[in-house]
Amino acid sequence: MESPNHKENKSILFYIHDPMCSWCWGFRKTWLEIQQKLVGKIPVAYLAGGLASDSDEPMSESMQLEIQGYWHKVQQHIPVTAFNFEFWTNNQARRSTYIACRATIAARRQNAEKEMLYAIQQAYYLKAKNPSDSHVLIDLAVELGLDVELFTERLNHPETQQRLLAEICYGQHLGAQGFPSLVFQHDKTNHFIAIDYNNADVSLQAIAQYSGLRL
Repeated sequence: MESPNHKENKSILFYIHDPMCSWCWGFRKTWLEIQQKLVGKIPVAYLAGGLASDSDEPMSESMQLEIQGYWHKVQQHIPVTAFNFEFWTNNQARRSTYIACRATIAARRQNAEKEMLYAIQQAYYLKAKNPSDSHVLIDLAVELGLDVELFTERLNHPETQQRLLAEICYGQHLGAQGFPSLVFQHDKTNHFIAIDYNNADVSLQAIAQYSGLRL
């Protein structure tokens, strides 16, 4: 199976994520450290994972409590991570993350995928806004200075949805084990990379071992 959005490289690190995944938010600082060590050595490709398909149904109270529990667990495991729990009283929560994933793909067309991802995470986890709502994502595009008409047109376009489904499928093919996942592809062989949320060296040492590079 070929990568849906990246040309073949001898070596590439895939980051499989979801913008509304609390563990991905917690991993952000360590992930930035990993990427900084790879600049000019190993290319990085983002794949949207798609935690939950589109839905207009309100999230059940039990699921809300379950997800809030994840937030507390992330805070305990990664103390630097901040959450704004006002989200749960200020919004009609829905189990729907595909649209946030599509927003990163739509922003990719304007070379702003990483910027959109971070904007979504800040809106959700710090500002108590709901990235399951189109208007929130469009407002973020405005704040990022994107071509808003193009972003809005691509956000829910069937082609963008197909790209998302292709990325979900490819992430599964790579062997992603939840979100976030790192998979290092070298000479067409895939290597699952262990993650320590508080220590970038754990992943970097594994990548160095498989790549033969000093990182």
